[in-house]
Amino acid sequence: MPHTDRQIEGKKGTGQAATPRRLVVLIAVGLAVLIGLPAMLPTLSHAAREFPALTGRVVDDADLLDPGQESTLTAKLKALEDETSDQLVVVTLPSLQGETIEDYGYQLGRHWGIGTKKLDNGVLLIVAPNERKVRIEVGYGLEGKLTDILSHLIVENSILPRFRNGDFPGGIQSGVDDITLALTGHGEELQQRAVPPQYADGDPDWILVLIWVVIIIYVIYVFRYGAPVGGGGGGRSSWGGSSGGSSGGGFSGGGGSFGGGGSSGSW
Repeated sequence: MPHTDRQIEGKKGTGQAATPRRLVVLIAVGLAVLIGLPAMLPTLSHAAREFPALTGRVVDDADLLDPGQESTLTAKLKALEDETSDQLVVVTLPSLQGETIEDYGYQLGRHWGIGTKKLDNGVLLIVAPNERKVRIEVGYGLEGKLTDILSHLIVENSILPRFRNGDFPGGIQSGVDDITLALTGHGEELQQRAVPPQYADGDPDWILVLIWVVIIIYVIYVFRYGAPVGGGGGGRSSWGGSSGGSSGGGFSGGGGSFGGGGSSGSW
């Protein structure tokens, strides 16, 4: 039966109407992907990140320490925890997996749950030799005692000079000793080291002198009143973390959390 002109025109109209609808759907789907993908990237990155196992108070995945040095450090860290309940863990990493040491550090602390859930009293000393980075990562509960400025002094005065000479065990040992001083309330030595440099010739750089005076006053205030003048180095982040750390070697975290307090350095 032959088609009438009206039937033919109706079929043409239907096809023309369907094409714009498909186009609108495709555009909507494309926009949804473009809008949603950036929001998904942090989650994808977090899922792809790998954390080392918490095998003890010293996790030397970069092989910077010999067995004797690791044993000595472990004994010091256990003694600190026995005295204060604060957990200090030393970790050396072969890679930061493309992240900054600041981002990787607090997420590792949360993943392991270093410190207790009640006190958030954990500290990490993180060394990444391939990226030439070091960081002291401080749990929420210790940000008033091991402040950002004290962490900075320890990194700059005790750790980095030794690392620059290739003495990784010496820098780590010195860093642990100074962190222990701060956590046990014997930070006077750290204050005494915060002195202006001596000049052999001519007058000192008065701007540097003023900076050091401000640092000294800040440190004295912290140890007298037990809290920093400003914030503790970072607010609570939206990143999640486990409530308890993975364990190994008879040692585990207690569910402590971290928010970015501490200090980093490079050599």
